[in-house]
Amino acid sequence: MALKKKPVTGMKDILPKEMAIRNYVMNMIRETYGTFGFSAIETPCVEHIENLCSKQGGENEKLIFKIMKRGEKLKLDTATCENDLTDSGLRYDLTVPLSRYYSNNANELPAPFKALQMGNVWRADRPQRGRFRQFMQCDIDILGEPTYLAEIELVLATTTLLGKLDFHNFTIRINDRRILKAMAQYSGFPVESFDTVFIILDKMDKIGIEGVAEELEKEGFAKESIDTYLGLFREITNDIEGVRYIKEKLSDVLDSGIAEDLETIINTVESVKTADFRMSFDPTLVRGMSYYTGPIFEISMDEFGGSVGGGGRYDEMIGKFTGNNTCACGFSIGFERIVMLLLERGYEIPTKNGKKAYLIEKNMPADKLLNILKQATEERSAGTQINISIMKKNKKFQKDQLAADGYTEYVEFFNRD
Repeated sequence: MALKKKPVTGMKDILPKEMAIRNYVMNMIRETYGTFGFSAIETPCVEHIENLCSKQGGENEKLIFKIMKRGEKLKLDTATCENDLTDSGLRYDLTVPLSRYYSNNANELPAPFKALQMGNVWRADRPQRGRFRQFMQCDIDILGEPTYLAEIELVLATTTLLGKLDFHNFTIRINDRRILKAMAQYSGFPVESFDTVFIILDKMDKIGIEGVAEELEKEGFAKESIDTYLGLFREITNDIEGVRYIKEKLSDVLDSGIAEDLETIINTVESVKTADFRMSFDPTLVRGMSYYTGPIFEISMDEFGGSVGGGGRYDEMIGKFTGNNTCACGFSIGFERIVMLLLERGYEIPTKNGKKAYLIEKNMPADKLLNILKQATEERSAGTQINISIMKKNKKFQKDQLAADGYTEYVEFFNRD
């Protein structure tokens, strides 16, 4: 039977040029995050279905690739529902596995624990630009740190990485889930309807404030509550003054320390940052995961037209596994989108000694070939990348292909030399 030539829909093969950039970015991630004290860990790609369906993953729980039971455990003849057929699934993010990992290994880990995790995840999502059903995620998390030092370190580490990858003029949007709830409470929305309100608010950048008003009206919310709620967004600015406005306006329903901490995070990052970006208070920022409990943040880039990463504080999630809440905060970059943007701009990987191609004439005598290989060994030892290949008839086409792969110097060896 002939093999199918196309990969599974929503997944892709990776060609050498992209793979080189992916490897470079992964190495830069390890190097940069390592300077901030993050330790690399690894978790399995398969998790128990109960962990994945713990009501902590929001809409992603609808996108799980489930794995059928195997061997004697699979009883097709007596199965009455899907749960009788599946017992595990492919992870849809790295946060749920990290929580399970920490609950199993906390006694052997430092406190606080700064974790770096890179790996593929799977979601049965609709493929589009920069989004696939199998994709690499890169997360850094700080577990066991209750103060805003965690948020500051996560933002500084992530933005330092992006700066090293030559990204400029991007924005870190920041909000707090407790501010979201306080605004909804102040406006008179019932507590049980907050999730519905936030789902609609999350569409603000696509449908605008009038579109949000229309959708809230369709849900049957009181016009007075809608007007009060949207009035707040018209008054709030996307800077420190906006945070201070919220602190004063919502003083009856919001702990002043929440706004003060957010102001400290913004001011501190702005004061010590090394990359070219700005911090922006965004009261419309929601993030879809229901497990967030405090500050939340996203990276926005104009050249992508959307988010290329995000995260936040999730102080109650690990307790679902251990029974004891553990302070936790994480930041994930959109690895695939970062790589895509680098490819689209024709990014060249910085090299110290360059890439050199040896082109050898056919039928080179063994003694001369040996001398060529010795020369290549010396140059490789000095750090130069050497590609040795047999010279083709169409030498110009061969060099063009090598040039497209980043080779800038060619050495030709002939039998007569």
